[in-house]
Amino acid sequence: MKKIGVILVGILIVAIIFLGSTGIPKVKASSELLEWEREAQIFDFKGYKISYHDTKGSSKEVVLLIHGFPTASWDWRFIWPELRGQYRLITLDMLGFGLSDKPRDKVYSIYEQADIQEALLKELAIKDVNILAHDYGDIVAQELVARFNERKNSESGINIKSLVLLNGGIFPEQHKQRIIQTLLNSPIGSFVSTFSTRQIFNKSFTPVFGEESKPSKQDLDDFWYLITRQDGHQLSHKLVHYLNDRFQYRKRWVGALQSTKVPMLLIDGTFDPVAGKETVDRYIELIPSPRVVELERVGHYPHIESPEMVVKHFKGFIDSL
Repeated sequence: MKKIGVILVGILIVAIIFLGSTGIPKVKASSELLEWEREAQIFDFKGYKISYHDTKGSSKEVVLLIHGFPTASWDWRFIWPELRGQYRLITLDMLGFGLSDKPRDKVYSIYEQADIQEALLKELAIKDVNILAHDYGDIVAQELVARFNERKNSESGINIKSLVLLNGGIFPEQHKQRIIQTLLNSPIGSFVSTFSTRQIFNKSFTPVFGEESKPSKQDLDDFWYLITRQDGHQLSHKLVHYLNDRFQYRKRWVGALQSTKVPMLLIDGTFDPVAGKETVDRYIELIPSPRVVELERVGHYPHIESPEMVVKHFKGFIDSL
């Protein structure tokens, strides 16, 4: 009954906001985002166009950055300039996100998103990578680590040299879903997606940030610009299916972190209402010899809210290896 009540309330909220709006408002992307879009490269994955960025350069140390839900690789913009001088940086917008294709008749899966990451690295002839992931990207990284563990000394596939995780639902039992996520993952998920608005996005997205590091209006414009490309906001109920996958494949994905020899670090904004302090405590409980950095007063997006600290601890961790 409680779940039904939440769904009914959600329907009412969506209906009120939708009826009170004039449709999907057009937003003006920042000049920085438009430049990022112009610099994007495209590679083909099974007929889909995947947008990616690659700093190339002469550095032998490669960092693969994997973004979260519901945003895109643009999330890395604040740490990108600080890291590119020392590492070769590669990031892509996963299928259904950002500047990449967003097919409507598609069952989206973590497995395929991991396939896409591997396909890009293969195309770029890269084998050895350090991974920096966030949120949804954490789950993709867990799948990549599981595959790496299975291959052991095999010559095929990528070699993961290190893994740094930012706030994400790596332990499904600790992850606190937002109301909008619960609604999207419910029987009325397609309805919620269809009538998604900028107002709903703002109200559900802003609270996951720390009190002192809320996104600006331009930040929200940029996020919404990326989400609504190819009407991607109407696919959220499909993309959010990973919430169920985490329980179904928990043994595989949590087990991958528990059994791997890959050096790992968790950097977590503890103000995060989704994957904050409780996730840190669970990580310390379950992961052998855990290395953890807690960022106080920082929410779900540490690389946006406190990029200088993420860069500092990321570099320190890589250098220590």
